[in-house]
Amino acid sequence: MRSKDYGDDVLSGGRRRPREGTVPEIAAETGLVAEDPDSGFCGAVVACDRLGVTLEDRFGKRRVFPLTKAGFLIDGRPVTLVRPPAQGPGGAAGRPARSASGSIAVRGLRARVAKESRIYVEGVHDAELVEKIWGHDLRVEGVVVEYLEGVDDLPAIVAEFEPGPGRRLGVLVDHLVEGSKESRIAARVTSPHVLVTGHPFIDVWEAVKPSAVGIPAWPRVPRGVPWKEGVLSALGWGDDVRAGWERILGSVTSFTDLEPALLGRVEELIDFVTVHPD
Repeated sequence: MRSKDYGDDVLSGGRRRPREGTVPEIAAETGLVAEDPDSGFCGAVVACDRLGVTLEDRFGKRRVFPLTKAGFLIDGRPVTLVRPPAQGPGGAAGRPARSASGSIAVRGLRARVAKESRIYVEGVHDAELVEKIWGHDLRVEGVVVEYLEGVDDLPAIVAEFEPGPGRRLGVLVDHLVEGSKESRIAARVTSPHVLVTGHPFIDVWEAVKPSAVGIPAWPRVPRGVPWKEGVLSALGWGDDVRAGWERILGSVTSFTDLEPALLGRVEELIDFVTVHPD
């Protein structure tokens, strides 16, 4: 259900897949997410100079690594980080524009005619979050995201879709952890043209970093209490689920506001329905 080739972090270096056997050089631009394979430290670039590159993880911890290191990982792929080119008189304006997902933005974009392949997510909140961060990328690729209102009937939904060569289906599932109801349902989908993957969070709300929302942590909700309503009550946000979600979604501006466990999975699905040959 999950490819070992993908790490937990979004690829934001402008290329999804380097050709096999090559190790691309990637400019260590601010916001780029990279991992040191020796220590396992993963974070976004916050500075880069002749002495090295500084990474900051999701807890705010920073470490400096020399650019002479053998290599780093981006989305599980080996890369060589290099200093960004010196800014000209125009400063940062000369840098390529980035989309909310960290990919290079395509200027003057016209959405492609939709491919037959699709990405399914569980609910409308999942779909809105994916659109906000990856909407640009999906329009470049011509991929449509649809929501299912749950995955209890996933095997039947997959059969109705009729996946096959050139008609791939990617499915993002909430709370896809060992032993869960969701994992048992996902295991029943065996088509090679379907990738079912997911994140460990009870709900996609939790995939937004608490720091982005302005809270210290997501509340623990007692069993038997509907999760969203329990969160709203614990935070003192009232009882309007839609208003609560709009508050959360409004706090998200880029991929750096989301947990790596979600970022890697969405990138994996996009690659599955667009890049891999059948």
